[in-house]
Amino acid sequence: QVQLVESGGGLVQPGGSLRLSCAASGSIFSINVMGWHRQAPGKERELVATIRRSGFTDYANSVKGRFTISRDNAKNTVWLQMNSLKPEDTAVYYCNLVEYSGKDYWGKGTLVTVSS
Repeated sequence: QVQLVESGGGLVQPGGSLRLSCAASGSIFSINVMGWHRQAPGKERELVATIRRSGFTDYANSVKGRFTISRDNAKNTVWLQMNSLKPEDTAVYYCNLVEYSGKDYWGKGTLVTVSS
């Protein structure tokens, strides 16, 4: 069984920063992609950023230049550094990993609220 545990969410003012962390544990085989998705109230879940084992990254246009994703392959951990946060970044952020086998796993989510 695989567990993903997110942390780092909270309340921040517009223009502020937060750093999300996600640690994976359990019966994990080779991880290909790790990433973050988010779901705002009343909206569908959307991709925020992904990072492949090789280090290749991909970002949603709405966060490019403000968010940075990184990972530690040895520790099965992924981070999301979020800068210049905007109210529209308010959402529950979910960690996701995809093994080379195609299996994928999700965390329970961490709430990020951007408000003055």
